[in-house]
Amino acid sequence: MVTAMKNSIQNNERCEKDSVSGSYRKRQLTLLSLAVLVIVSCSRLSHAASIMAGAAKVDITNVEAGPVNDPLYAKALVIKSDTTTVVIVTVDAVAVGEIGHIKNDYLPKVRARLEMELGVKPSNVLINASHCHGVVCSDVDDRTVQAVKLAMQKLVAVRTGVGSGREDRIMENRRLKLKNGSIVDVRHAYSMPVDEDVAEVGPIDPEIGILRLDRMDGSNLAVVYNFACHPIQGVPNGGNTADVTGFASRVIEDNLSEGAIALFVQGCGGDINPVLYKDVDHPRNAEPLGNMLGLSTLKAMRKISCKEDNRLEVINETLNLPRADVDERIAATEAEQQRLVQSLKGTSLSLKTFLPLIVKYNLAEEFPSYYSHRYLHEKKLGRSDLSKLDTDNRRNMKQYIDNIQTMEQLTRLQTNLALLKKHQAENVAVGKRTIDVEVAGLRVGDFSLITFPGELTVQIGLNIKAKSPHKPTFVAGYTNGYIYYAPTSEQLLNVGGAQEDCDCILAPEWQALFEAKATEILKRL
Repeated sequence: MVTAMKNSIQNNERCEKDSVSGSYRKRQLTLLSLAVLVIVSCSRLSHAASIMAGAAKVDITNVEAGPVNDPLYAKALVIKSDTTTVVIVTVDAVAVGEIGHIKNDYLPKVRARLEMELGVKPSNVLINASHCHGVVCSDVDDRTVQAVKLAMQKLVAVRTGVGSGREDRIMENRRLKLKNGSIVDVRHAYSMPVDEDVAEVGPIDPEIGILRLDRMDGSNLAVVYNFACHPIQGVPNGGNTADVTGFASRVIEDNLSEGAIALFVQGCGGDINPVLYKDVDHPRNAEPLGNMLGLSTLKAMRKISCKEDNRLEVINETLNLPRADVDERIAATEAEQQRLVQSLKGTSLSLKTFLPLIVKYNLAEEFPSYYSHRYLHEKKLGRSDLSKLDTDNRRNMKQYIDNIQTMEQLTRLQTNLALLKKHQAENVAVGKRTIDVEVAGLRVGDFSLITFPGELTVQIGLNIKAKSPHKPTFVAGYTNGYIYYAPTSEQLLNVGGAQEDCDCILAPEWQALFEAKATEILKRL
């Protein structure tokens, strides 16, 4: 009996211990599970935490420079995470320094003030020019800083989304490959080549790159859209204008939430013109083209879903690029110029006599000089006076047309030769064979952008997009300075025929160096 009671007591004690031990283990497991849950939740929250953004615009139109058709703006988008602040500025101007009405000290002055007054690192300030040929006010730097300050005051939590649209109706590649292998471009500075000599045209990039930023309540705060085209169509009244992209931005803003800002970031538009750029039958009018671009952007934007994403990073590096030495190209262009001058032939005709003749001989090719019955009478009488007159007139007209076409080629060569000589003198005077340029990479959520300060031609943008590890990737020329055109190494083989390969300070090797650097930065974003 005593033994049985002892065993019973010992069993009870063991059960109590086991119970206590089990409860302890359960509590430990529960606490451990909670800890893991907290860690995982914090990790997710850290990744999905919101970034802050604010946007504003300030009018920078020079109202004293003549009639104003529509306003020019400096627009600012400030994006802020816990560790990084980025400022994106777009200006309706031809360039950030070097040419046009924005001076070379604009970029350093704006950056210095933003660092001093707002604490924004200079390398985190990206300023892109639309490349419209509008005239901005003289205090554009002050107004740019004002736009950034206004945007900073409007910071709110945002969600971001990225997507692409398409627009292929409003632009065309302006470089024309001729049947003799040379390249010419489409400009108002000189005439078009003969239609029969044109063999093919270059590519375009119809992609519209879009970064959408919405407030937490779903209202639109801003949209950044990237597209490749020279906005130089002009308006019928010839007034100051932000051109195609100004009209596009207005259409976008008119159809978004109240106060939303549309920022156009120029892409690789170096060799891309507005469509029908040389039309002489209709007034030059950028508004219809801008409306199409704006509506295509809105169409794509509607399909973009925004999400919380705190990824924000800027990589800003200096790239050393080789300067061109175009002495041989200048000599070759001058030799071609001399050959063309010597090819001009004498002709009896003047403009006054040529115009009625060319009309008459195209209207009645067989009997241009009189009615057909007179030719028949002469033939019956064994004479051919009118036929001989026609032979002489046709010979003189051909010589006159040949001279006109030669003079058109000379005009093109003379214009581009002046560019070659200008940049050769500058490259020699600077005293060094290289130039330092800024290359920046920007990551905002799923949005990836590479920038360059020159007028990149479209093929370079297509190359970078194809090589990028991020899909989609967008490319912006005309950013953080201006170093003229940046054509491909193949385009630089063309001698004197097109602006892109003459209005350039870079040696052909620059392209491979830049594309490699762009790919490297994109991989690090």
